[in-house]
Amino acid sequence: MKSRKKIYEGKAKILYEGPEPGTLIQYFKDDATAFNNKKHDVLEGKGVINNRISEFIMTHLHTIGIQTHFIKRLNMREQLIKSAEIVPIEVVCRNVAAGSIAQRLGLPEGQALPRSIVEFYYKNDELGDPMISEEHITAFSWASAPELDEMMAMTLRINDFLTGLFAGAGIRLVDFKLEYGRIWDNEYSRLILADEISPDSCRLWDVENNEKLDKDRFRRDLGGVTEAYSEVARRLGIMKDMPKLSAIEGGLK
Repeated sequence: MKSRKKIYEGKAKILYEGPEPGTLIQYFKDDATAFNNKKHDVLEGKGVINNRISEFIMTHLHTIGIQTHFIKRLNMREQLIKSAEIVPIEVVCRNVAAGSIAQRLGLPEGQALPRSIVEFYYKNDELGDPMISEEHITAFSWASAPELDEMMAMTLRINDFLTGLFAGAGIRLVDFKLEYGRIWDNEYSRLILADEISPDSCRLWDVENNEKLDKDRFRRDLGGVTEAYSEVARRLGIMKDMPKLSAIEGGLK
C-alpha cells in the first residue's frame, strides 16, 4: 500500500486523504468491537464483506434519491467517498424491540413496536454515546431544527426502503444506526448520509427463526460472525459466488 495521509481511524474504518479535493478513501478493517471498545477482536474478512454490503445499499439508496457520501468502491476493502463534516449524532431507527430499548422499557425482545421509532445519541465514545433529545441537539447547536427534521424524514424513508429490501431476502430489519454529514458550498450546507450500512450497524434477523445475522453474534458470544455477515451478502445477491452457509441454514450454534 502506498504511503498516504491518514485523516482518521475509528474502531472499524480508516479514512485516508482522497485523490481529489473533497474526497476521502474509506478503508474497512476486520476489527470487531462492542461496548465502547471494551470488547475487541479481529475477524478475518469482515471488512471485505461490510465494504460490499455497504456499497450495495448506498448504491440502491441513490436510486430513490437519497444523497450519500459514497462515490464508488475501489477494491475489496476501500471506497471513494465525499468528504463531509460529520454531525455528532447517531440516529437510530427501531422497528422491533431489541438491545437498549428492550432493556430500558422492559419490552420482550422481538416484540414489534407500535410504529418505527427514531432515537438520537450523542456521538462521543468517552461518554458512552448517551441518548439525547431534540432539545439537546438544537440547544447545543449539534444540528439545526431544519437539519433535524431532514434527518428524521431521510431516516424514515431509508427505513421503509431497507425494510422491503431485506424482507425480499428473508431478513427482518430490527433496527439500524445512521450518521449524517454536511457538504458545504460556501456558506450553505446540505446533509448527506455518511458512514456505512452493514451488519455492523443493523440488527438483522432471519424472518423464519429469528436467527441473528448481525453484530449481536459478536456482542453475545454466539460465534459465526463472518459467516452470518456472508449469509446476508449472499441473500442480497452481492457475493453470488459464495457457497450457501450450512451453519446458518441449520442454525448457528
